[in-house]
Amino acid sequence: MTTQSLPTEATASHGQRTKKPTFFKALLFLIVLALIGFGIAAFVVTQRSEAGPLVAVNEPEPLVVKVVEVELSETLTLSDKFTGMATPRRTSMLGFQTGGRIESVRVDTGSEVKKGQTLARLDTRSLQAQLAAANAAVDEARAGRDIAQTTVTRQQTLLEKGHVSQQRVDEAQAQVDAANARILAAQAQADTLKVQIDLARITAPFGGVITKRLADEGSIAAPGVPLLELVETGNMEARIGLPADEAASLVVGETYSLATGDRLVEAKLRAMTGVIDAGARTVTTVFDIQNADLPAGSVVRLALDRAVAERGVWVPIGALTEGNRGLWAVYVAEPDGGKWRARKRPVEIVQAEADRAFVRGALSSGDKVIQEGIRRLSPGMPVTPSEAELARSLQE
Repeated sequence: MTTQSLPTEATASHGQRTKKPTFFKALLFLIVLALIGFGIAAFVVTQRSEAGPLVAVNEPEPLVVKVVEVELSETLTLSDKFTGMATPRRTSMLGFQTGGRIESVRVDTGSEVKKGQTLARLDTRSLQAQLAAANAAVDEARAGRDIAQTTVTRQQTLLEKGHVSQQRVDEAQAQVDAANARILAAQAQADTLKVQIDLARITAPFGGVITKRLADEGSIAAPGVPLLELVETGNMEARIGLPADEAASLVVGETYSLATGDRLVEAKLRAMTGVIDAGARTVTTVFDIQNADLPAGSVVRLALDRAVAERGVWVPIGALTEGNRGLWAVYVAEPDGGKWRARKRPVEIVQAEADRAFVRGALSSGDKVIQEGIRRLSPGMPVTPSEAELARSLQE
């Protein structure tokens, strides 16, 4: 009996450790899952009935866009710009030919002067004294000549009466000739001193402005050392280097427009060197700038147009968008069954400017390129060209 009771106890003990779910618990679990599923389905049906279908069945309203009608061109006009500098036509470093103490400097840096105006002087008291002595020597020589001439007249009278020989007359005439020579020598010395006195002052060789003053009163000026720098005003020139083929297209004497800052100035082509500079490989052209209040050192630019064979159209910069594989694209408004749709066309930029670009690609004359709001577009999207833009594009 002991042997038969052991399995019964073991079995009972094992049953207590591994409790299995009953039939009623499993049925309750299935009922809960069914209720949850029914609730979710009811919620979805309710939402669909209130908000309508989740998938749009109507096409969105067309987007009003601005368009520009493009014109296909067989040539592209490029504008090449060449830079130069506006400089005074004449600039002089002014100094004294002879040395001496500077008596006065009548101008300063920035002073405007006229042609012939005295700008500075040397102390000329010593030269004035020498000039007075030279003038006195001239007077003395003239007095001696007058006496010698009177002697000649008297000797000729005596010669006619036979009281003197011809030699006495010749000797008297020689005294006259010597006196005339002394007059010329004294006069030449006086003229030399007058020139030195005149050179002891600096005068303006042309009208302009003083840009440098290098010495003051009381200084000792050495011969030929600059004292003032004078720059001509009113007559400006520009030297611009051009390629030989571009220079050949210009005509000496013709007037061209030069850009400086935000304005244009007129300039007449005065000369061309006709020789290619070995370093810059350009030909120097010289322009006279006319009737322009232009500061010296201003940068000027000459724009020359040249045509190249290139098929394409001009489009606004705002019409460009990124395309595939690093290329560019534009959107074109195309008619589609009485409506308009945006179609994407790949293009390649040939020339870009500030507000437009010349592109080549799948574009033709008359295409209506959308020029604004590119980020809101997608291929095939319905659009409506604005009436004003469309009418203007059709008139052009």
